[in-house]
Amino acid sequence: MTFCKNFAWGVASASYQVEGALDEDGRGQSVWDMMCRRPGAIWNGQKAEPACDHYHRWREDVALMRSLGVRAYRFSVAWPRVIPDGTGKVNAKGLAFYDRLVDALLKAGIEPFVTLFHWDHPLALYRRGGWLNRDSASWFADYAAVVTRKVSDRVRFWMTLNEPVCFTALGLKDGLHAPGDKLLRSEINQAAHHALLGHGMAVLAIRANAKRKPSVGYAPTGDVRIPVTNSPRDIEAARRAMFEFTAPTLGNLAWWNDPIFFGRYPEDGLRISGADAPRVASGDMKIIRQPLDFFGVNIYQGKYCRAGKDGKPEDVPTPVGFPITAIQWPVTPEALYWGPRFLYERYGKPIYITENGMTNRDVVSLDGKVHDPQRIDFLHRYLRELRRAAADGVDVRGYFLWTVMDNFEWGEGYKERFGIIYTDYPTQRRIPKDSAYWYRDIIASNGATL
Repeated sequence: MTFCKNFAWGVASASYQVEGALDEDGRGQSVWDMMCRRPGAIWNGQKAEPACDHYHRWREDVALMRSLGVRAYRFSVAWPRVIPDGTGKVNAKGLAFYDRLVDALLKAGIEPFVTLFHWDHPLALYRRGGWLNRDSASWFADYAAVVTRKVSDRVRFWMTLNEPVCFTALGLKDGLHAPGDKLLRSEINQAAHHALLGHGMAVLAIRANAKRKPSVGYAPTGDVRIPVTNSPRDIEAARRAMFEFTAPTLGNLAWWNDPIFFGRYPEDGLRISGADAPRVASGDMKIIRQPLDFFGVNIYQGKYCRAGKDGKPEDVPTPVGFPITAIQWPVTPEALYWGPRFLYERYGKPIYITENGMTNRDVVSLDGKVHDPQRIDFLHRYLRELRRAAADGVDVRGYFLWTVMDNFEWGEGYKERFGIIYTDYPTQRRIPKDSAYWYRDIIASNGATL
């Protein structure tokens, strides 16, 4: 069994993690530049300069993707590179970088999937309130229009926001990600609402300015639940646990997707939030609920669940010694079956896995190669589960492996290596790992060799 015809076998990256050139060609500052200057914020005090120097080495990187048979590349545009102050004057040199990248990808037979926001929020706008400022939705839509007008004659696939739960919960609640704040829950919920409003306004901007018919979605993430057995009771318990609220949390996928697809926040989520629930102005939900063409989702792991007393969901802890990746996330391949299945049942949109992968303690061996059998095994297990979901009727359209090359892993600096291509940071040499060649063969067979 293979995946559907024209399945988007891809790799993914994010602008701040790979580009470098942070002070070049008129780029403005982002909140992550501010975060990297904060003592103790990033592992070993590392910074995202030059990262993978992708801003200068994009030709080499596109050629590597082509050599691996990659069919699609999901990358993000750096808002402060395009509009240095977040609003106002457009930086032609910054926009030209993405123009050249799109051309090179298409020439190599690689479909570009553009993400408009992958966390590098303009610092100038943060100083005006950032996502706490309701105007942030309009700022984001104006930026979306600029990028759309430039490349939509060639780009078909668009995503607005990447993992809003992370830039709100980790960035505004826990202070672990940029901008490093620890706000009140009511403030965090309001910022999250403004981000959703920005999503809706950006969708409108994309459709209004696109020069060819666009396919639009976004890339959330959240808690995936896996039934501990295939019994109907455990399956229903896992489904309930994935979308029901028992405590105020931003990790529930319903909080980020019910407004977009149903035009409302989950009632149980609002009830539990109480006075901390976001203030919703008249007309907001109509703007947020813009028709989308697909459901992108980032899935790395899941939590096991069973039906307890009266069918109430109960989390099942993993046993001692359960496998984990280098970043200490559990290896739970079934998340790539149950996550897409539950999301497809609830929202009814074609599914793209917009991120999935693992960190490993990769090294260059004496033979000059990078052997990563753990990653091959991880990807093999997860992709088999995704194929099972497709076989059981889930409309799965694509898979984007995180990530194309080792890069700056946010607060973890360069400690975590997610790439299928090894980055030797001192020399910027790229070395395809064993997993890269394995993935090449999976792509060539459209998943038949899994």
